[in-house]
Amino acid sequence: MEKNIVPQSYGVSQESREKLNGHKGMLVFFTGLSGSGKSTLANILEERLHRNGVHTFVLDGDNMRYGINKDLSFDPEARKENIRRIAEISKLFVNAGIVVIAAFVAPYDADRRNIRNTIPQGRYTEVFVNTSLEECEKRDVKGLYAKARSGEIKNFTGISAPYEAPTNPDIEVSEFLTKEEAVQVIYDHISVKL
Repeated sequence: MEKNIVPQSYGVSQESREKLNGHKGMLVFFTGLSGSGKSTLANILEERLHRNGVHTFVLDGDNMRYGINKDLSFDPEARKENIRRIAEISKLFVNAGIVVIAAFVAPYDADRRNIRNTIPQGRYTEVFVNTSLEECEKRDVKGLYAKARSGEIKNFTGISAPYEAPTNPDIEVSEFLTKEEAVQVIYDHISVKL
């Protein structure tokens, strides 16, 4: 079947879209434990970029599980497929000249490497939101850690499933920074690439 698939060429290039937008497309990918602050930082970053005229779109782990990834479980293979789909969706947005801001646990290093390899070079920034498990459990507004510790939730990252922390992220922000300080670090890093 693959031999019958031919990529379609388009009359409007990525460069033309970016010229119209006034900035380049890229993916800013937040990874970290549940409750680390990924979604909060992603939303603040999007608001700041939007105020500055940057075309953005946020892809959030929970929201994606309601739609395109609702057929996936949380076992390792399903997690891999979840992140593969996110990488491909992000690539489409990047090619459209949009700044994609994605917030996903993405616990496996191999899956994060796949994202980096899917997105065109120079268009990907990995942000590790390095928040300790203890702090994430304190912030647990959804009650997920308590459910995982009681056995009610299986394959929960940090409790019954592993999290392979990035060893060489583009940006690392810790729980000791304020939200504003963390977003400033991220904004300073990506704004020069726009």
